[in-house]
Amino acid sequence: MNTQRLREIPQVDEVLRRGEFAELVATYGRVGVREAVQNALEEMRGAILAEEAAALATPQPHTGLLARVQTILGEKRQMSLRRVINCTGLPLHTNLGRAPLAEEAIAAVVMAAKGYSTLEYELDTGERGSRQSHVRALLCELTGAEDALVVNNNAGAVLLVLSALAKEREVVVSRGELVEIGGAFRIPEVILQGGARLREVGTTNKTYARDYERAITEQTAALLKVHTSNFLVTGFTAAASRAELVALAKTHHVLAIEDLGSGTMLPLWGEPTVQEAVSSGLDVITFSGDKLLGGPQAGIIVGKKHLIELIARHPLARALRIDKLTLAALEATLRLYRHGDYLERVPLLSMLRMPVDELREKAEALAAQIGNLRGMQVQVMASSGQVGGGSLPGQELLGWAVAILSPLGCMELLHKLRQRAVPIIARLEKGRVLLDLRCVLPGEKEEIVEALASLAAEVPA
Repeated sequence: MNTQRLREIPQVDEVLRRGEFAELVATYGRVGVREAVQNALEEMRGAILAEEAAALATPQPHTGLLARVQTILGEKRQMSLRRVINCTGLPLHTNLGRAPLAEEAIAAVVMAAKGYSTLEYELDTGERGSRQSHVRALLCELTGAEDALVVNNNAGAVLLVLSALAKEREVVVSRGELVEIGGAFRIPEVILQGGARLREVGTTNKTYARDYERAITEQTAALLKVHTSNFLVTGFTAAASRAELVALAKTHHVLAIEDLGSGTMLPLWGEPTVQEAVSSGLDVITFSGDKLLGGPQAGIIVGKKHLIELIARHPLARALRIDKLTLAALEATLRLYRHGDYLERVPLLSMLRMPVDELREKAEALAAQIGNLRGMQVQVMASSGQVGGGSLPGQELLGWAVAILSPLGCMELLHKLRQRAVPIIARLEKGRVLLDLRCVLPGEKEEIVEALASLAAEVPA
């Protein structure tokens, strides 16, 4: 029986000659349609061999073939980088793109992308300018630093700083701060790639100022402090303060540098601010733009003017330079901080500050809308999450979420939510699918309700 059904599967060229497929060729091109037809026929052949012929093969195997080919072509045309709805409760979900941008930043990106801009052009003189000029003054004003430079990400910022200021010399770092940044990128490897030599001091849990001092030699270029923004060491611990490292650096005529990691302009649960780092007297500080700042991915370098100028002249500065779209988003985000309305306008900060009672109201409203859907068992329950993105480790975000039990089963429901035209990313907890609304943006709740209603319709009566 399977052999007969296999023989009934048409040839690719035969399918392409049919009128309805000729229309697809005019829209998608012959090569693309041929590939889609081949894939659809292979699916049919595999189904027959897997004894699923009753569902996918008929006496006329081409029945339904057109719809499947159209689906395959649509999937191939669809952008791979797509908008999703974040129901995980993690505001800085690295896999989902971290911080969403403020409306002002989005508008700035669109403006820069639509046409030409003053990226490196001085309107007053008509001469070539610097792309750094769009954010340099803003960063200096907001942080109190003498000068500033931005590159494509913070790992690049650290690499550039070490390449420009410590090449072929030693950089002293506490063993407790030899962190893995993420994606298997580690501080020792960044130091090595920067052309410097790592000098470890202290222990994993305790490093004192005297440990740094004993390590300083004529080969020492800098004392590097790395803020452990993605993990916590608690208990029997000790670490040299910024003030101690700055004093040591001045005494021994070396540099004091800090990689702040996440970076924040305002106090968040005890996280050190960029302003505090600058006021401590550090020579150079680096931090991220797309974490606690709530802007686009960028590496921001602030510090002493003569050092920033030296860093800017290094050849790597061009290789790591920030692009115009990111620069536009960063400038717009920094302007929100400057004008004082960042708490309301920067989405990340709104998410972090969202009251627990408001989250409960949101969860109850969603539960009321989906509670009567076929087969859905819905419960509003307390939840807790993390900030994500390697930021504020150990800081619990308390809130409320909607827990769902469905006849589809948890894994199937999660999968079907991910397969929506606008994927919905939820999480599995205690045997239920959990929809945490902390990171759901305006207008997205309606999309969630529509998706669940559609899935409920698939459940047998």
